[in-house]
Amino acid sequence: MPKIELLFEHILTHYRGIFATIFLLPISAVYSAYISVLNWISFRLNSAPAKHDARVEAVIRQIEDWKNRGAEQKLCTARSGWKTMSELVPKYKLTHRKIDIGMYDILAIDEQRRILRVEPLATMGQISRSLISKGWTLPVVPELDSLTVGGLIMGFGVETSSHKYGLFQHICESFEIVTAEGKLVKCSPSENAELFYQIPWSHGTLGFLVAAELKIIPVKKYIRIHYQPVYNLDAMVSVFEQACRDTDNNDFVEGLVYSRDKAVIMTGTFADAVAADGSLNAIGRWYKPWFYKHVQTYLEQKIEGVEYLPVRDYFHRHTRGYFWAMEEIISFGNYPLFRALLGWALPPRIELLKYTETQTTRRLREKHHVVQDMLMPIRYLKQSIDYFDEHFLLYPLWLSPMAIKDNGGQPGFVHPFRTAEGAKEELYVDIGAYGTPSKQGFDNATALPLLEKFVIDHQGYQALYARTTMSREDFRMMFDHTGYDLLRGRLPYCRQAFDEVYDKVSSKGRVSPVEMRHLEKKG
Repeated sequence: MPKIELLFEHILTHYRGIFATIFLLPISAVYSAYISVLNWISFRLNSAPAKHDARVEAVIRQIEDWKNRGAEQKLCTARSGWKTMSELVPKYKLTHRKIDIGMYDILAIDEQRRILRVEPLATMGQISRSLISKGWTLPVVPELDSLTVGGLIMGFGVETSSHKYGLFQHICESFEIVTAEGKLVKCSPSENAELFYQIPWSHGTLGFLVAAELKIIPVKKYIRIHYQPVYNLDAMVSVFEQACRDTDNNDFVEGLVYSRDKAVIMTGTFADAVAADGSLNAIGRWYKPWFYKHVQTYLEQKIEGVEYLPVRDYFHRHTRGYFWAMEEIISFGNYPLFRALLGWALPPRIELLKYTETQTTRRLREKHHVVQDMLMPIRYLKQSIDYFDEHFLLYPLWLSPMAIKDNGGQPGFVHPFRTAEGAKEELYVDIGAYGTPSKQGFDNATALPLLEKFVIDHQGYQALYARTTMSREDFRMMFDHTGYDLLRGRLPYCRQAFDEVYDKVSSKGRVSPVEMRHLEKKG
């Protein structure tokens, strides 16, 4: 390796926080501002709907050209794999034929039907800004600004309102897909229902999403948050589950677990104004502490409390700190002086963070770093926290409840929990584990396979943006492929055009960022 590359690797490995501050934050800020201006202009000019049909026709032409050339290569989207939220980069994009899906726009807001029609690359930040300005919101607004509609549908999306409304897929009214045959197909619960229920979690292996209709609900100006610290595991589980089941009074439920026996359980409701029982906290302002640090003060002071957060501040409360993952990148990022001077530039863009990974940081990440979301039946919450405490010792943990809907018995990748007697239970909880475990001798090579086995044994699911070590057989044990396999067999060209989901999310389909850089250089 040349001396300049060795020096660069040394800087990125040992001074990553300083490098990120000096270089990544300014680049990220400029690029994000550029994207925001483009989105604003497009939305104000209302030009997107007129161009949408032409963009769909362009996708169809690309597929027709693929067929005319013998349909030999597998297909994938042309969107850069560096932009995905996964810590890994899709290797298959090097060998697959790329189909350009340049669709980033909000197409229409139908206030009478309470429907938002969007293209697949519209982001949560873009959508929340546009809808809130008109008095609406999505029922489920997944946390990070850069998450896209297509990613949340083809993967999965959850937020603290999911106990009430379900996963992101459950707020979807219809999808428009261009199939491998080159046909535009609309599907909904009443039209091509079989396809509609198989698209979520399918990772683009049934067709190319070109539009989606999402439910919207009226929004109020604030979210009233009640913070309740708890100091033993039984109380934690009891308070959290009770809050999750009270969908009439709690629009939002969240838990941040700071140790096996200490957590803060938060419940939220929409509010028109700041009442006398609490104060306003504009937590989204650049100089404010990262949200999880702010929440921890209620635990340390042993007090309950009420605050009113501006609604968009609440929706994206963890964005600046990427929950708490930013602390491992910029260790001084939550210092008051840093927040005052540069907090406005956080977070750096995920693709830049991935691209600056080195061989040393890759080895450390693969062995010691955890980024996982495990979706567990609520009845196993206590056992799950015990498991993470014993095998990971990683805190905080994020608790976000969700309902996995039955869909009237329609097939899909995920289902409600079923007891031995056949009863169904929809309530699950997403346990998010992000960071470096404190467990002595921790090694992902043994810890992650054991965790995946624990999840399978308890009828849970693993979020597929994260790294998986499952075999194909275990993957099919975790996720129901019954309807998916039948549909892939019936859709013309489908198996010829698209990998299975497992092939895209396993180690076969994804590699570390530093490995991807080397592969791209080899060309």
